[in-house]
Amino acid sequence: MSGVELSNVIKKYGETQVIHGVNLQIDPGEFCVFVGPSGCGKSTLLRMIAGLEETTSGQIQIGARDVTRLDPAQRGVAMVFQTYALYPHMTVAENMGFGLKMNGHPKAEIAEKVARASEILRLDDYLTRKPKALSGGQRQRVAIGRAIVRGPEVFLFDEPLSNLDAELRVEMRVEIARLHRELGATMIYVTHDQVEAMTLADKIVVLRAGRVEQVGAPLDLYRDPDNLFVAGFIGSPAMNLLPATRTEGGLSVPALGGATIAAPIPGHAPDKLIAGFRPQDIAITEGDSHTVEMTEALGGVSYIHCAAPGQAKLVLEARGTHVERPGARVGLTPDASALYLFDAETGRRVR
Repeated sequence: MSGVELSNVIKKYGETQVIHGVNLQIDPGEFCVFVGPSGCGKSTLLRMIAGLEETTSGQIQIGARDVTRLDPAQRGVAMVFQTYALYPHMTVAENMGFGLKMNGHPKAEIAEKVARASEILRLDDYLTRKPKALSGGQRQRVAIGRAIVRGPEVFLFDEPLSNLDAELRVEMRVEIARLHRELGATMIYVTHDQVEAMTLADKIVVLRAGRVEQVGAPLDLYRDPDNLFVAGFIGSPAMNLLPATRTEGGLSVPALGGATIAAPIPGHAPDKLIAGFRPQDIAITEGDSHTVEMTEALGGVSYIHCAAPGQAKLVLEARGTHVERPGARVGLTPDASALYLFDAETGRRVR
């Protein structure tokens, strides 16, 4: 297995720059997820590593080799796409072994590698079938098997689960996590779904507009976001981000009823701030400052959407089966010890 290193990587289309000087170290055997909203550059960056997009400047290194100007076939990578891209006239076994066949590998070697990949992916019962006789999840496993038989240094996944339904996505997440444990290979995975990122990654790279906003382990990003963007992106439901003003007694947050929150504010903090509270860190109490707009009752947990006139809307997490009805009037009490502060002008975390 090999690691991947990006050094000041830039991508331009004509005069338009879409990747802005990305520096990144991915260790051998690491599962690294690129995550961000549509158009943030995550797939472009993945395709640059694969060699499917030319790198305008900077360096891409896989293992000890500089692969920046090498053809895709020379980079030691295998890519799994959003679409399965299987040959409809070939069987599962033929699809999985086709790349090796085109490169002139002996039939016995191809059969051995296909059998090994089939065993790992639990495809033994489907090897003689053609793609039309498979479910979406089975087709994606075949596409992953085609990558495995090549024995690459690095696996690249470009939103491989986005065409599957919700149940199959969960099932395939488990399969991919198991595959990573069994192979111990370096994997780079692109998704816009932060739940996928949180459940699969050793390391998450949060991208916005072609720039890296923060890199870290999933729970590190959740617990310690560097800025407003990461705070609002990592976590489901998202963190409540509310305009606030520094006061002599602490912090005034109009969206929480206007009461002053007695919380320690760093001396260097500006007067205009954004207060962040995770949904589980605001409790419903007696009062009538807010109106319940909707409750997402999911069984053991509910997400309650509240609003006060002219203020930002909030999402709260409540445990148990009690459901707050739309139109109900409630009070809200935040946990001051769970407060996150951000500079309202720059968006940077105030620590």
